[in-house]
Amino acid sequence: MATKNSINVGIIGFGTVGTGTARILLENADIIKRRLGVPVILKKISDLDVKRDRGIKLGDVKITTDAKDIITDPEIDIVIELIGGYKPAKEFILEAIKNKKHVVTANKALLAVHGEEIYAAAEKAGVTVGYEASVAGGIPILKSLREGLAANRIESIYGIVNGTCNYILTLMTNEGRKFDEVLKEAQAKGYAEADPTFDIEGIDSAHKLAVLTMLAFGTPVRFEDIYTEGISKITPIDIEFAKDLGYKIKLLAITKMVNNEIEARVHPTMIPGDFPVATVDGVFNALFVKGNAVGNTLFYGRGAGDMPTGSAVVADVMDIGRDIISGSGNRMPVAAFRERSQLKIRKMDDITSCYYLRFSAIDKPGVLSKISGVLGKHNISIESMIQKGRKEEQAVPLVMMTHEALERNVRVALDEINKMDCVGGPTMVIRMEQ
Repeated sequence: MATKNSINVGIIGFGTVGTGTARILLENADIIKRRLGVPVILKKISDLDVKRDRGIKLGDVKITTDAKDIITDPEIDIVIELIGGYKPAKEFILEAIKNKKHVVTANKALLAVHGEEIYAAAEKAGVTVGYEASVAGGIPILKSLREGLAANRIESIYGIVNGTCNYILTLMTNEGRKFDEVLKEAQAKGYAEADPTFDIEGIDSAHKLAVLTMLAFGTPVRFEDIYTEGISKITPIDIEFAKDLGYKIKLLAITKMVNNEIEARVHPTMIPGDFPVATVDGVFNALFVKGNAVGNTLFYGRGAGDMPTGSAVVADVMDIGRDIISGSGNRMPVAAFRERSQLKIRKMDDITSCYYLRFSAIDKPGVLSKISGVLGKHNISIESMIQKGRKEEQAVPLVMMTHEALERNVRVALDEINKMDCVGGPTMVIRMEQ
């Protein structure tokens, strides 16, 4: 291992984030040394493609195609994993831990699915795993939960944690355009992947929510227990109705404590237009965190990109470097809590919410009473109603806003309503948060 005169690191994965991380380590070397007291030396980079020009001068940094050159190097203190995915990232991280290396990763998918195994291995080996970059890019939300808000019982987190979805919904809201059209534009500008499924179906947000929930409440979280719904079914008509009602539609990652159970869910959500998170547009991320002592806090910034994410990676490197220099070992538990609880994740059927319901109702006498009768039968009360346009004997949009209702009851009621002859198609459902 290196002496306390320097901290040596190696990067596995020289893609977008790997390039940004290397650039920060090299170009900001002076300020990093001033803050840390010793230099952080980028010793090696591993990638399958070692010939492509990344537009960065690497100097004495060694380039290799074999990740094990980094993992087994006795002089390297910290292994930075930036290849993403499950394999071989998991194997590389576990092998690095086995070799008594500290690890920094931006791999939210891996942590969401295999995090507990990695945290346990690190604790056993007496090393640290830093993963600030796994959620919200350059926004220091995980450090805030672990340290700045450590004295609080976290009550709730509402987050826009996927810039692709926020960009799409922003353009749909501001320009009245359809989802498919805006998605193609996002892909052309590089804001969306060629296969955008993980983003637009909420999977990426759910990966991040698993990490947030684990840190906020000190409990293991199974990724499969997080209810996940994307934005591909959102239409301009729903966005217009939301505007009329004073709301905006955002894809939110939501986690909160309710009666000693955790709600963890990702879905399109109607929120009041003046709520701070509602004003966040484009590719930006924002997280609203409520603690029982601090009250309401808001975190905002770029949630992706080479430099913002690289900033979070290097911040973790510096935190670990401080521990190495001071010889303080695992000052901070990998999963933030020395004593963790096994809290129940509430099933989606058991949550309560207010709902926006858009029916495609045949415009004829008695239809409204039939729909409202079914809702009433299932203990769902109507707060307000909007009907735009009249086309006798044809399907027209009928919007109802409900008071707080049980998700299970809403689903049963809508299943019954959607089978009625007077309803021309499936009902659009969007949950609301106040």
